[in-house]
Amino acid sequence: MSDQVYFLRRQFLAPEPPPASDKSAAGWIRKNLFASPLDSLMTVVFGGAIIWFVLSVFDWLFISAVWSGDGRAFCATTVQGGNQPDGWSGACWAYVGDWFTQFMVGSYPRDQLWRPITVAALFVLLLVPFLMPKAPRKGLNALLLLVALPILAYILLLGGSFGLSHVETSMWGGLMVTLILSFIGIVVSLPFGILLALGRRSQMPIVRAASIGFIELVRGVPLITVLFMASVLLPLFLPPGDNIDKFLRALIGVSIFASAYMAEVIRGGLQAIPKGQYEGADSLGLSFGQKMVFIIMPQAIKLVIPGIVNTFIGMFKDTSLVSIINMYDLLGIVKASFGDAKWITPVTPLTGLIFAGFIFWIFCFGMSRYSAFIERHLDTGHKR
Repeated sequence: MSDQVYFLRRQFLAPEPPPASDKSAAGWIRKNLFASPLDSLMTVVFGGAIIWFVLSVFDWLFISAVWSGDGRAFCATTVQGGNQPDGWSGACWAYVGDWFTQFMVGSYPRDQLWRPITVAALFVLLLVPFLMPKAPRKGLNALLLLVALPILAYILLLGGSFGLSHVETSMWGGLMVTLILSFIGIVVSLPFGILLALGRRSQMPIVRAASIGFIELVRGVPLITVLFMASVLLPLFLPPGDNIDKFLRALIGVSIFASAYMAEVIRGGLQAIPKGQYEGADSLGLSFGQKMVFIIMPQAIKLVIPGIVNTFIGMFKDTSLVSIINMYDLLGIVKASFGDAKWITPVTPLTGLIFAGFIFWIFCFGMSRYSAFIERHLDTGHKR
């Protein structure tokens, strides 16, 4: 029997203590950054490189930067205590300060700046409660923001009535143009995208064919082509003497382009709805409109919130392409400022582009974070 092999234990192993749980910061660092000699080496090397890069960028942006001055001579000299090469300075924020009004409103008359400032203040006052899920009177808020404000903004910014001096849209520019184009594009593209998505899924051949043709035609060409057609070709189809404002043409082009992409996003949400939802709505005797408004569309939109916001972000950034029709948004004004002889230095273009990129990032990051908040707020599929 002593030569027999046993495949089962004849005695239980002694119990071992439970694994240690260290949720402290030191424990996380030890587990994720210094778990082995190789991990420790990589942490030290890459951590040092990151720290050096961050400190260098911080020094260029703030410590060695030029914050005041009235010409390029201030931005082309070495700052005492800085780490920049001889003859160079850090970022030239004095140039941004000098051009700041241009970056915001373009060539809008300086004695009429109260008009865009008023529109911007009303926009913020109406947008903040509109974005708050528990704010009261949502219907009135939406009506004021999406209908009343654009009309009031048109009257204030363009002028020509109520004693306001007329300001040509060719004088508009900067961040104001970017926000107007993107806001109107968002307001128009969402409802039109819903209609196009429903039309593409329609059982009526003519409606379905027209929707598919429109979507595929617009999505098959770049935005530059759409803007060029809206600016150059659209006036050719109008009666002689009739003309459409160039800014309005840009609004039409951006809205058309965004609507086609929005339609495909919404269609994806409609296809994700189980067939039982449609059958349940039909069994209740709901009409097509009631079924879509109360049953199908709320679920579809909730499913595609990331895609909708992604389309909004892309449209916000694509407004820079209006420079193709000689309209200057924020990025266009920044690029135009590079030719100012007063501020021509090697650091001026980089400073201007960093400023423009930071402004774009603020808005895009804000939309992204709000999208994540709405997803969590509407996440009712699984109770926690």
